[in-house]
Amino acid sequence: MIVAYLVNQYPKVSHSFIRREIAGVEACGIQVARFSIRSCDSELVDEADRLELEKTRVVLKMGMFSLFLALLRVAISRPIRSLRAFRLMLQVGWSSERGVLRHCAYFVEACVLLRWFLSSGVAHVHAHFGTNSTTVAMLCRALGGPPYSFTVHGPEEFDKVKGISLAEKINRAAFVVAVSSFGRSQLYRWCQYQQWSKIHVVHCGIEARFLTQPQTVVPGEPRLVCVGRLCEQKGHLLLVEAAGQLVAEGWQLKLTLVGDGSLRPHIESQIIQLGLQSYVEITGWASFSEVRQQILDARAMVLPSFAEGLPVVLMEALALFRPVISTYIAGIPELVEPGRCGWLVPPSSVEDLTAAMRAALQSPADKLEQMGRVGAERVRQQHDAARETSQLAALFRSNLESLQGQAASKTSIEEVGYANIHTIH
Repeated sequence: MIVAYLVNQYPKVSHSFIRREIAGVEACGIQVARFSIRSCDSELVDEADRLELEKTRVVLKMGMFSLFLALLRVAISRPIRSLRAFRLMLQVGWSSERGVLRHCAYFVEACVLLRWFLSSGVAHVHAHFGTNSTTVAMLCRALGGPPYSFTVHGPEEFDKVKGISLAEKINRAAFVVAVSSFGRSQLYRWCQYQQWSKIHVVHCGIEARFLTQPQTVVPGEPRLVCVGRLCEQKGHLLLVEAAGQLVAEGWQLKLTLVGDGSLRPHIESQIIQLGLQSYVEITGWASFSEVRQQILDARAMVLPSFAEGLPVVLMEALALFRPVISTYIAGIPELVEPGRCGWLVPPSSVEDLTAAMRAALQSPADKLEQMGRVGAERVRQQHDAARETSQLAALFRSNLESLQGQAASKTSIEEVGYANIHTIH
């Protein structure tokens, strides 16, 4: 059985959890083919991502002539399906903030992928994020391609449900994955209850090298770390403001921001404006080993987000026996238990964020280490990559078996469908 993974940009610095998931699915005996709409290879710093890039086919690396040729071939060979898929494209395009023209591009991308899936013997497509990659998977299915499923992370999908035709994508999908119970509840909100049975919770997982780490001593230095993309929704501007308040109180703290993004110039300006150049540093994107060391060098991990799904970096910090400071939003309270493995504060409250950071700096090392042990155990119970990906592999197999059962009752190859023709045993 070959499953195609389809992501808008893959591999990507912030998508290491997808790389781990693919490795876990392959460990379950399922062959995975990797496909990406576009490449961001210039950003890659981790060797594992660079190796993954070599295994990935990128749609938009094809020239315009090849894209047009793929469209023409599908239109000629599958005129009826092409017409139906084009009508679907117009339907979702008119209601989208990106408009019909952008969705015409998605239609062409679906034509390219249809040919690749046919030639590779793909039996099922799994997309990550319910946005444009899932739109392409849905259009490819309408063209006669393989069944698809997709993982919804949030918050983007929940911010523009109608604009991305989320209900339509759920209706047409073989199944849908949410990364938290909160995420599943939001999907329940936007589809008919008859569709609820196809929505499953599969947590993002932490690989064994995190789960088997020995506990290390919490450093005595007043050091905190934040790992994440530098953007508005992560709350970095409020985090720097809170750090400024602690410095004003006399704390000689060190706050390290690991990551990069569009907000970096503004954060750097704020650091200068508050006179925090000696207290706050931005490292840019870092490799796996560098991120790990930054977390181990800190007393706690801070992520004061306004909008999230369930951040993998919180799992990683807890797995490394470091308590975390975050906000009462989305799936975070399902992982972080206040007072036991970290602190949760109301989003946007600089006062509460400052108090939590102060508590982490003031707490004795043995208390932080105890919180770290509780957090590591919660991650082992809820986010073991091997266990979570085995659930996903079971969903792939179950869907294939269901399709084979349906095919057995039909007589023509056209009715049997793509998945039965191209299944590899």
